[in-house]
Amino acid sequence: MIKRLLQEVREYKGASIAAPLFMVGEVVLELSLPYIMSIIVDKGVQAGDLSVVYHYGLIMIICAFASMFCGIMSGNMAAYAATGFVRNLRDDMFRNIQTFSFANIDKFSTAGLMTRLGTDASNVQMAFMMILRMCIRAPLTIIVAMFMTLMISPYLSRIFVVAFILLACALAFITVNSYKRFSVVFKQYDALNESVQENVTNIRVVKAFVKEKDETEKFRKAAKKLQKLFERAEALIVLNGPVMSLAANGCMIALSWFGAHLIAVGDLGTGQLMSMFTYTMNILMGLMMLSMIFVMLTMSAASAQRIVEVLDEKPSISNPENPVYEIEDGSVDFNHVSFGYFEGEEKHVLHDIDLHIHSGETIGVIGATGSGKSTLTMMIPRLYDVDEGSVMVGGKNVREYDLTTLRDSVSMVLQKNVLFSGTIKENLRWGNEHATDEEMIRACESAAADDFIRTFPDGYDTRIEQGGTNVSGGQKQRLCIARALLKNPKVLILDDSTSAVDTATDAKIRKAFREYLPDVTKIIISQRIASIEDADRVLVLDEGKVNGFDTPENLLKNNAIYQEIYETQKKGGSDDDQR
Repeated sequence: MIKRLLQEVREYKGASIAAPLFMVGEVVLELSLPYIMSIIVDKGVQAGDLSVVYHYGLIMIICAFASMFCGIMSGNMAAYAATGFVRNLRDDMFRNIQTFSFANIDKFSTAGLMTRLGTDASNVQMAFMMILRMCIRAPLTIIVAMFMTLMISPYLSRIFVVAFILLACALAFITVNSYKRFSVVFKQYDALNESVQENVTNIRVVKAFVKEKDETEKFRKAAKKLQKLFERAEALIVLNGPVMSLAANGCMIALSWFGAHLIAVGDLGTGQLMSMFTYTMNILMGLMMLSMIFVMLTMSAASAQRIVEVLDEKPSISNPENPVYEIEDGSVDFNHVSFGYFEGEEKHVLHDIDLHIHSGETIGVIGATGSGKSTLTMMIPRLYDVDEGSVMVGGKNVREYDLTTLRDSVSMVLQKNVLFSGTIKENLRWGNEHATDEEMIRACESAAADDFIRTFPDGYDTRIEQGGTNVSGGQKQRLCIARALLKNPKVLILDDSTSAVDTATDAKIRKAFREYLPDVTKIIISQRIASIEDADRVLVLDEGKVNGFDTPENLLKNNAIYQEIYETQKKGGSDDDQR
């Protein structure tokens, strides 16, 4: 884990090395001051020799300023290295996330990935900063101070051995047990973030159903659980303070007792005892810093592990060694395909799907909720990989294609229509960043979007708010369809993408597809018979299995599920008629 994280230091190696070196200079110069002070007291003040006072006083001033300079440089270098390190960390995590398949994202969850990019990365940044400064300062302070106490009085320096043993045992107990508890804490962070994300994303639904109190209570419970987990973890951490106080007070009492005896018999000078007290405080402060380091590293170790999991995660879908970069046509073949969302899961969502779609055909897909309609189409651009069988596009297995080539040729408009903050033009150019104004207008005309765009004061330069909140659901759907058309795909998949438009507009869009996209294979998933009744063929799915695949006319004669849906909708009237 540590080796993997250190790879993220990269261009900040120089600063990461300079910060500890400056810290060494600061500590050595700082800890030389008590020793120089003991010389001033014993050989200058008590002996009445002012030249010694002046000489060593000047040395003290020089050492103090030099120590301050080293401290400033160490702090600046450490801050520069730590912020650069975490930037690289977040950048590489985000880059790797972009390569994830849907299966990889399902494994971590969106909230979990956000926690890793935010809270976990910040914890690791603080730990790295601490390593560059305190992890150098604390041990070095203890070592140098111990060396100086040995120079002054080897006998009194034995006092610190007991303190070391006591603190080492306490820190070992705290570290081992608190690591386990903090691992659980950060998992609860994911649950809390998920609650917030879900609420903020769907705030309009929450308000529409007057569920503010329920959502607040849901968040309160998640926050309360996180609080209890933190309390349980912190219950171990707080032991650090009493143990440190015990060690500090014990050392001071022992030093006073034995030091007084040594002065009485003439084996120790007053200035030396004063410097021993100073070095004792330095050693104890170093031990205190060391214990804080252990606590912080314990907390960040759980975060670091979660980050490394994302960095080391291999996308379940990747390019083949020698990918094919050209797709001949829009034909699609499912050869006995079975699929389940979780690896090794016996229960499949799709079962032995075997169907063949000709290039340029319009295929309707219908079935009950949860029958596998959306999942089936996600196999075509390899958003998921099949467990059994194969999916072919243009006569070749989709696993043979370059992913970018395949996904550029298979354009999808998903159930959840997403627009990004920016102008309409900027959103449309997600489909083709080099699209001309004429191409965008043509795509919008085919998607029945041009008319309403021109009603906006700024037309195609109208700004879309985050999430497309300033356009209606139907307008958002049409913009997403136009964006997909700009890719000039060989296969166009509309996943219930006209549900928010009226039947007249839906018919207009389908007519445009027939006239302007004759060679494009069109797969239209819909719950509305009117949207698919003029398709060349209709696929009826039932519990992940093919229940029927024929022309609408033949299905109306021979397929019970299609007949039931048709009769229900035609007798009850279309959605728009009922409105």
